[in-house]
Amino acid sequence: MGLPIIQPYELPTVAELPQSRGPWRVDTNRAALLIHDMQNYFVRPFIADASPLAPATANIARLAAHCRIKGIPVFYTAQNGDQDRRDRGLQADIWGPGMSAVEADQAIITPLAPQQGDFVLVKHRYSAFQRSNLETLMRARGRDQLIVTGIYAHIGCMMTAAEAFQRDIEAFFAADALADFSRDKHDLALEWVAGRCGSVASTDQLVAILV
Repeated sequence: MGLPIIQPYELPTVAELPQSRGPWRVDTNRAALLIHDMQNYFVRPFIADASPLAPATANIARLAAHCRIKGIPVFYTAQNGDQDRRDRGLQADIWGPGMSAVEADQAIITPLAPQQGDFVLVKHRYSAFQRSNLETLMRARGRDQLIVTGIYAHIGCMMTAAEAFQRDIEAFFAADALADFSRDKHDLALEWVAGRCGSVASTDQLVAILV
């Protein structure tokens, strides 16, 4: 129970990305960016200055800066500490009590700190859409595409991409702007999303298209 200690691993290269079944092309006028669960508590199991965390964080920051310049909405998910057991639901059975209601756990890491105009959504379940107004905020801004970044790729990020698909929102998995428990889990998430509910691309590929 609880989070594992995460050993360093290299992020996938463009040549290693799975072929996506989804034919979609990300569009500046339709996209929104999600920075998923990049809070101190969830980041702590990684080695801070090693891969995958360090380059993934840099790629998330690059995407966020680019999206802000292009007028693309930037959304964050962030859990509250000391959630009531009834509020955490079955997740408490799998992961234990979770984070505490202190800045050292709850804060989004400094390199990715939200900026004015960004949206921070309270997270309750794996998917960012569950018990949040993410879809409403996206639809109100004419957004029906979601670029997913953050941690952990095979848990909340993958679940969010799957739920986006079920809500007719095109999901784009930023392969090198994600991190996970291991390279195996990371690759599993990419393969699953590419084959079932989304499009997998690198940060360079996404930035090049979002002009």
